Order: sequence, then structure tokens, then C-alpha cells
Amino acid sequence: MSLLGDMTLSRTPRSSRTSRSSRTAALLGVAALAAAALVPVASTPAVASSDQGRACVSSPEPAQGAALQILKIAKADQQQFGLNSVILKVTKGRQNVLTKALGESMTGVPADTDMQFRTGSVGIAYMATILLQLAEKGIVDLDAPVAPLLPKVLQVKGADKITLRMLGNSTSGLHDYVIDPDFLAALEPHPFRYWTEDDVLAYPFHHDLWYAPGTNWSYSHANFVLEGEALEKITGVPLDQLLKQRVLQPLGLDHTFIDAKPPITDPVHAFTSERGTYEESTFWNPSWTTAHGAILTQNICDLATSARAIGTGRLLSPAWRQFQLNPGTVGLGDPSKCPPGICRLNTQAAHYGFGVQVVNTWVVQNPSFSGYFAVQAYLPSQDLSIAVNTTDGPTTTPNVNYAQTVATDIAAALAPAYPLG
Repeated sequence: MSLLGDMTLSRTPRSSRTSRSSRTAALLGVAALAAAALVPVASTPAVASSDQGRACVSSPEPAQGAALQILKIAKADQQQFGLNSVILKVTKGRQNVLTKALGESMTGVPADTDMQFRTGSVGIAYMATILLQLAEKGIVDLDAPVAPLLPKVLQVKGADKITLRMLGNSTSGLHDYVIDPDFLAALEPHPFRYWTEDDVLAYPFHHDLWYAPGTNWSYSHANFVLEGEALEKITGVPLDQLLKQRVLQPLGLDHTFIDAKPPITDPVHAFTSERGTYEESTFWNPSWTTAHGAILTQNICDLATSARAIGTGRLLSPAWRQFQLNPGTVGLGDPSKCPPGICRLNTQAAHYGFGVQVVNTWVVQNPSFSGYFAVQAYLPSQDLSIAVNTTDGPTTTPNVNYAQTVATDIAAALAPAYPLG
């Protein structure tokens, strides 16, 4: 049976279907904004975890079984791709299969399972989850236009048709500033520059939409910056506090931190050759990567906990979890109607849901930022979680997420019927 079930792809779960006009009014009214701010945090108890509240403990050296197989795969990939380090955690349900750090974070400094790394796009899944929580409670109408909340979008012709749903499933048609040549020309020489959200949004706002909102699919970081701003407007709560209240605390993610500026908790090191010279990038400024209140650092144990929590819809009802996995993007994504390389076809096998990727039923996030590469992946049918972080070495091909490669190879060994890549 398909993971996505029989739910109609383009429909909202039944619990949300009330009058469009009344829901829109509720979204935009001051009373609703105040009410949303008072909505209690998700009442589900914190997820039980052997790592919760303490350091992320490395497993003993395995002698046999799945743990040994995983370790061999990780070591082989580390050597093949010239990686400084590979840090990983694999779980079956809530049981640890293997937690391990291989290699060195820098010369003479062994990698550590407690090591922090940046996991920006994981915050996108958290924002999407919060937006769906609000929709489930009737606080927001996902099909209401965002312009009354965020008038700045009206700088782009046709953006008055963009809705909260389109921000969450990346069907707005907004340009992605991350691939804008003008943005890249400003970013590359100045990796320590602090970018405001308006700084990065200026780039997509200077372009026409790639397509009419809701008619195609293309990944755009602009969607998620605006989604974060919308959540703050709807709830009246700063985004970082919203994530802490509704995601980090309920899930017991005690080693996940939010900061739009370069400081990052020790131990940590990152390196990259993306500017043509192998250099340390540990403290390059992450402020341009997504909404400021959702710029994350985590350790491998929190990333594995996150993989299972998002994959199971731990903070959502079953209907809204199904909605997150497939809110209607299957059937959207026509590359022939977009500039080359912009739009991607969505299918049942591989598509973008609401703030998450779904690949052969794996629920995936694969963040990458200037030498930080990671992946969280969860396979519902086997209750299997894979979390990987890698750091580049001097010979590593830059701008390739080898954490995804390692996770894909592990998935091929443990769940060959469900390829991750």
C-alpha cells in the first residue's frame, strides 16, 4: 500500500473545510492573530530518547550484524570521497543501531558525535509543521493569500495570488535568490556578511514570477523566508521562540540551537573548496540561508530524533501528517514550462510535500551550507531513521552533499526495496 494512502492529492483534510470567506477573515483579523499567539503548544509528550538531555554517546565498535555493515559503508565512503569526517546515527524505532564519528574534524582533532553542524533546511520542515498545526486548529486558511499579512510580496506582479500553501509546498513561482547570479556575486567574496531577510528578498522581488502561482513547482528559498515571517505575523511570537515551544521542546531536542549569526557551539569545524581554495568555513555567516528564526545547528542524535519525529508526523494528527507528505504537488512540476533547470517534475516516487521531500516513501531533508552537509531520512514502513553529517577534506569535490551519498548507501544495504537516491 502506498504511504500516501487514498487521500485526494489536492484537498485539505476534512477538519479544515469551513467557509473560505470566514477562514480568510479569521486569518487576517486582529482577533485571530491574538488568538493564534495563545494557542497552546502541541500537547504531545516529549519523545523518549536514550540521548535526550545528555551527550550524544558513540556506540561501541560493532563486531557483527547491521551495525558492522553500516560502519563498513561509512568508512568506505569516507575514504573514496576524501572526507575529513563522517558522523552518523541509525535507529530502528527508538532503538539505536549505530552512533559513530569517523575521522577528524580538523588535523589532530578526532570527530565527535557531540559535534554541532548547521542543518538549515531541517528548520523548513519545522516551520511547515507549525503552519499545519495552526491550520488544524482553524487558526489559518492555507489557501488565503499572504499579501494582507506580508504586503511586501506585492512588489512582484501576480504575487497577490500567492497563498500560505504555495509557500509551504514551493509552488509560488518566486525566484530563488540562492541561484541568482547577482546574489552569488555579492555573497561569494564576503562569506562573513550578515544578511537581513529583506536583503535576500530584494533579489526575487526584482524578478517576475517564473510561472503563475500554484501552477508549477520549483524550489525557492524565498518561500521559506516569507513563511517564517508569516508565522510571526500570525502568532505574534518570534519565530525562534515558536520553534522552541512547538518543536524543539516537545521533541526533547536539547542539543538543537537557533542563531542567524555565525557563533556555533563547540565542538565544530567545517571546511570547503567552493571558492577555489580549501579553507575553514566554520564561522561563515548563515544569515542568508532561510528565515532567521529557523537557522539551526544540531548534533547527530538530535538529527536522528528529528528524522523520526518529522517522518512519523509526531506533532501532527494522522490526516495532517498525510497532508504534509503529499498536499498536492504530485502532478505539478513541468520543466518544459520553466527556464532550464528551474522546475522539477513531481511524481509519487519522488516529490516535494509540505516542507519535506518524499523519495520512495523516505521522508527526507538534506541541508548543505558552505562545507556543512547533512541528511535526515525516515522510512515509515520499517521505522528506520538515518542521520549523517560529513565534513569535506582537501580532495573532496566541493558543493556535493556526501552525507546524502552515505545515507543512500546505508539505505541500499538496510532497505534495498526503497532506494533513497
